[in-house]
Amino acid sequence: MARNFVLWLHGLGDSGPANEPIKTFFTSPQFRNTKWSFPSAPYVPVTCNYGSVMPSWFDIHEIPVTADSPTDETGLLKAVQKVHATIDKEIAAGTNPNNVFICGFSQGGALTLASVLLYPKTLGGGAVFSGWVPFNSSITEKIAPEAKQTPILWSHGLVDKTVLFEAGQAGPPFLEKIGVSCEFKAYPGLAHSINNEELQDLESWIKARLQSSS
Repeated sequence: MARNFVLWLHGLGDSGPANEPIKTFFTSPQFRNTKWSFPSAPYVPVTCNYGSVMPSWFDIHEIPVTADSPTDETGLLKAVQKVHATIDKEIAAGTNPNNVFICGFSQGGALTLASVLLYPKTLGGGAVFSGWVPFNSSITEKIAPEAKQTPILWSHGLVDKTVLFEAGQAGPPFLEKIGVSCEFKAYPGLAHSINNEELQDLESWIKARLQSSS
């Protein structure tokens, strides 16, 4: 199998190293040549937590996050630039863009969506877990035709009380409207977390795309 790259973006208040055990679920031979990256967000004040300083990719104004929550597009775009720099470095090292996968949970899922849509090349895929659309529709003017070819997997727990299911559900119609392919999976009984079933589904989803792109 060709070299491939999986970038995992954690949620608010979390860290990259704390998420590293996720890679132990990826046991198929296709992942022998996988390079994993689990970066940590910078420590910044967060509005929804009364200005407390914690690891955060961009500002979040309110919890729970709904389909109509206000957005911090300035902070988001700065975070996107950092993600793009990581992807650029990996592609420069010889990884085919079709074998680059960006995945993220909650705030990291929202950042995943923005990073994939605003990248100038088609990537292997973007996987959003318990995320939301973190920008206004005006940002769609910045989306390159190549980015619209990157497939999205969107997974959300039905009983999520932190990022409401309705916030996740608003994603696929938004993506379809701009011509992006999105597979949406709802997980009954799942709150604001990731479970083994989601990770198994992610492994299958990436595996299918690796085989077709290497």
